[in-house]
Amino acid sequence: MQIDSHMSGDVQIVTVTEDRLDAAVAIQFKDRMRALSAQGAERIVLDMAEVRFLDSSGLGAVISAMKQMGHGRRLELAGLTPAVAKVFSLTRMDTVFTIHPDTAAATACARRAG
Repeated sequence: MQIDSHMSGDVQIVTVTEDRLDAAVAIQFKDRMRALSAQGAERIVLDMAEVRFLDSSGLGAVISAMKQMGHGRRLELAGLTPAVAKVFSLTRMDTVFTIHPDTAAATACARRAG
């Protein structure tokens, strides 16, 4: 499971560089997200622009990553492909997560709010 991370101002951008987030990689994803979120950024934007397929295990892993963030910290999503966006919509998780069109919009949102 390849995941890259960098800071953009005070926002941590975490990019999934795999085309599938499914049962085969869900545990690795959760472990990597746990390690990255331990760095302490209050706001993490998960860039999923390269993810073409998300199953229920992958969705559960993303939800788990959000829950492990803790109080006062946020996990937001960016760059959902149509197939992945459909999973979030059908499960109504699009009402739980803040979803941005891309990471540029997510970081611009932070600048306007600050």
